Amino acid sequence: MAIAEFSTDESTPDAPTSAAPSSVDLLQYLAGEWREGRGAHLASENPSRPSEIVAAGRAGTVEDVELAVRAADAAKASWAATPPHERGAILNRAARIVSEAATTWGTELAREEGKTLAEGIGEVRRAAQILEHYGHDADREAGGIFSSPRRGERILVTRRPLGTVALITPFNFPIAIPAWKIAPALAYGNTVVWKPAGPVPLLALRLASALHDAGLPPGVLNLVFGEGEVGSALVGHPLVDGVSFTGSTAVGRAVASAGSARGIPVQAELGGKNAAVVLADADLELAAAQVLAGAFNSSGQKCTATSRLVVQREIADEFGSIVAERADALIVGDPLADGVHLGPVISARARDSINAGVARALDEGAHALTRCALELDDDLRPGHFVRPSVLAMPADSSPLWEQELFGPVLAMRAADSVEHAFDLANAGGFGLSAAVFTNDLTRALDSIDRMQVGILHINSETAGADPHVPFGGAKGSSLGPKEQGAAAREFYTSSTTVYLRGGS
Repeated sequence: MAIAEFSTDESTPDAPTSAAPSSVDLLQYLAGEWREGRGAHLASENPSRPSEIVAAGRAGTVEDVELAVRAADAAKASWAATPPHERGAILNRAARIVSEAATTWGTELAREEGKTLAEGIGEVRRAAQILEHYGHDADREAGGIFSSPRRGERILVTRRPLGTVALITPFNFPIAIPAWKIAPALAYGNTVVWKPAGPVPLLALRLASALHDAGLPPGVLNLVFGEGEVGSALVGHPLVDGVSFTGSTAVGRAVASAGSARGIPVQAELGGKNAAVVLADADLELAAAQVLAGAFNSSGQKCTATSRLVVQREIADEFGSIVAERADALIVGDPLADGVHLGPVISARARDSINAGVARALDEGAHALTRCALELDDDLRPGHFVRPSVLAMPADSSPLWEQELFGPVLAMRAADSVEHAFDLANAGGFGLSAAVFTNDLTRALDSIDRMQVGILHINSETAGADPHVPFGGAKGSSLGPKEQGAAAREFYTSSTTVYLRGGS
């Protein structure tokens, strides 16, 4: 790949500009400046209408990574020394910018990623909420004091930032997940080099622009577009002090291995195969509504989406029919249109993989409970749409029961007992989220001990995360410290134990 030199022309734009109403110029944010990438052409396509370009520009290169990391390294001492309340004030200003742009950016999010408009606007508002939460972190406890066994001495535990952190984020929450990584990283005094997922550069640009406009000093946040060699160069850079990653299990484990080889901390949120357990005493109306939301919101493209349904046998036929009938009633179409429940999945490759997974499960003995065929307007036929499916699975395990498909597919099995239900839900290598529906308090309490997950919902959907509490999984769903809440401090800072005594 030919690599052009950076232009030092003073005509380089100070901020992103819109080339046309339907397409935005993509620029990277390096050392406090908006710059063109030096790599291959980069285009963000509308997954509803793939011929429609939402944003376009040039990707970054290894040289861009080098510039970004060195800018972050040069800025880290000054940013770490900035009082926490001053850092928080910038995050709060950015939160207001994001909140005020929620409708505009939510519409762009729906065009770029495929969420419905309501979900897109909601995600932008959640990003603002996260920025505001960490914007006020300086008002919270910052350390601890312990008694010493020696006279005249106190023991203090203080925290300091890691330094420069690399953040690698996925396509499915293009502004919320970056916010929940960037906000604590900055609040705790770190500098950031951020590589978003390739399909969603526009929302990355929007979030970076909010932080720029809020007064973030040059070099504290750097945005680099690219895949492959860009990600590898970032993770392996000797000046990177930690890596936070959200994405596939295979890539996350490779990132963790690379970080371990360098002796730096890695935080990785990986896959999920989340189960909803519906016991015989559950409120079936509540359970059906929550299971449908968990399985099919965002077209099932959530690491916390409900992809498995375990139902006690005595209510399995009834509950399966309710869920399938309501899934068939969901409207698939243009995510910007009124009344649409599911937009497209992110790409043709994702669509084909989901459809192939369903076909394979049917060949292996699964039974389709949903009957509705995919019907689209002519202008949407090229789009990456998938109808929601509910499949009754055979008694034996199958790949669909344990492998993440990342789409609107719900696999259902009947359980002979409460214990059998928990065993089915715990099967497989993932342990991110689960839901248990029951009106029996004893069974609800028992599920807390029995379910091998990092997030457990009682009588609500498996999806969802709040910024003030820890987020992360068990088993193969997470590596390293959890995200959000006070748990974020465990990753983005290291502790110093100080033995403090005065002189004579």
